[in-house]
Amino acid sequence: MNSTLTIAKPATADADDIPTPQLLLQRARALLPALSQRAEQAARQRRVPEQTVEDLRRAGLFRVLQARRYGGYEMPPEVFYEIQMTLARACMSTAWIYGVIAVHNWQMALLDDRASQEVWARDPSALIASSYMPKGQVTRVDGGFRFSGRWGYSSGIDHCQWVLLGGLVPALREGEPPEYRTFLLPRRDIEVLDTWDTMGLRATGSHDVLVRDAFVPEHRTHRSADGFAGTSPGLAINSAPLYRLPFGQIFVRAVSSSAIGALQGALEVFRDFAGERVGDMGTRTAEQGSVQVAVAETAAAIDEMKLVLQRNFAQLMDAAERGVAMDIETRLHYRYQAASVVERCAQLVYRLFVSSGARGLFNDNPLVRHFLDIHAGRTHYANNPDLFARNYGGVLLGRANTDFFI
Repeated sequence: MNSTLTIAKPATADADDIPTPQLLLQRARALLPALSQRAEQAARQRRVPEQTVEDLRRAGLFRVLQARRYGGYEMPPEVFYEIQMTLARACMSTAWIYGVIAVHNWQMALLDDRASQEVWARDPSALIASSYMPKGQVTRVDGGFRFSGRWGYSSGIDHCQWVLLGGLVPALREGEPPEYRTFLLPRRDIEVLDTWDTMGLRATGSHDVLVRDAFVPEHRTHRSADGFAGTSPGLAINSAPLYRLPFGQIFVRAVSSSAIGALQGALEVFRDFAGERVGDMGTRTAEQGSVQVAVAETAAAIDEMKLVLQRNFAQLMDAAERGVAMDIETRLHYRYQAASVVERCAQLVYRLFVSSGARGLFNDNPLVRHFLDIHAGRTHYANNPDLFARNYGGVLLGRANTDFFI
């Protein structure tokens, strides 16, 4: 049972054609006025406009973590997250789908290279969505698996030609636990169900995905255990240290970092608002001590969260370049810090919101969108700090680790 074709690989990206990180960030910043202008319409339509996705493509932003052998740039993760945070200053929904789509280009380097050939040989700009929920019903067959199920929260799926979906493969031996994998499917094998109508992150179009008994060849699957241990089959070809980073560390930051950028955007619009506002009781907002403290603490927290992100990936990359496995305790520490980001951003944007007074309730206040989007991002499973604090704290107290998505 073989659904693949023999396809020639596209040419490797020429180093002279790869833009600098500074140029990519400049291109991201140049998009902010258009993203702000489109944000209201995007929320009404419950999807990021095609024009925005095309702008991101033309700017080369989706290629940051993509393998050079498929036209990518293989840049450090810090560049990817800085771009995401920059976009979120204007539109967190755009930054959210950018993060979760572009991070799949990194994961593709871990799969058997035949999978990348199928996705990118004809079109190196093809995009991949996901839902990692372990919802797939999986049956082993000759050459691969029969695969069915329904998944929620597939952000940006309207813009993607492929999708990665989670499923549990039954154990080969009785008594052993099932094996978690992600399964790569083409658009023709899925049905998108229009389910996304939410208070925040409305433009992410995070609809449900339905699969009815599709065949997925073995090479289009990725074992979670390989991502944890650094034994993924694609590493035989994609040898850059970037792809030896732990899968869990890369992905979780893709669903938390946009909140930092959105908080920065909220602070910017609040400063414009509060700097001129005189309340109904005649008090200038900018002269209120509690408001001044809220602004100062928000600005300092944004700086701190960015520095922690940069420090963590600098150390992860250093370990990868030296071929050293990062210890479990450090990985759990970084995992907890990633999970804490959106909770912290939600608390800080709440303080800015209430500091706006009753005038801040109106929907024409741009702070409202940032407030709702950040709180919506907090509901993602990966952004629940309590879950990961308990595991991390337990390990520090001598208990066994229970989380391998680190």
